[in-house]
Amino acid sequence: MDVNEIIDRYYPQDNELKNIYMLHARAVAGFALELARRHPELGLDEQFVYEASMLHDIGIFLTDAPRIHCHGTEQYLCHGYLGAQLLRSLGYERHARVCERHTGTGLTKEVILQNGWNLPAQDFQPETLEEQIICFADKFFSKTKFLTQPRSFEQVVESMRKISEESVEKVQKWAKLFM
Repeated sequence: MDVNEIIDRYYPQDNELKNIYMLHARAVAGFALELARRHPELGLDEQFVYEASMLHDIGIFLTDAPRIHCHGTEQYLCHGYLGAQLLRSLGYERHARVCERHTGTGLTKEVILQNGWNLPAQDFQPETLEEQIICFADKFFSKTKFLTQPRSFEQVVESMRKISEESVEKVQKWAKLFM
């Protein structure tokens, strides 16, 4: 797989959106790989961690998020699911799973239904260690204020607290495992 070819397929122009996308993806990939290398005992597939980190947000261009130069029609919350569809169409199931499972600390069927979100009513929880480490690394970088400089762990916890205590517990568990 050539990650850059896939990125160029969906982001063919050098513009502000592609710049934001690449800065964010590289930051997440770099941090995820750093964490993976700290823990060789986990036996993580580093090539996959790199590729999936670079592609985890591939679907953002389909969403309506003008602040980050996305002018699609879908809710931003759907970017992971939409990205998974794109990668599945190319035959990259394993990478697609990272796309659809990285939002927050993963979404549950119950939360999707409770909020009436435009997503399939199913669980999108990171399962493999590779899915988890990418999801965890992603929490440290946003596509705005924390584009290249990471949030502190305390800031990550506070951002997860806005979602749920379950999300806080999950990032704390991942911190023990990966940091």
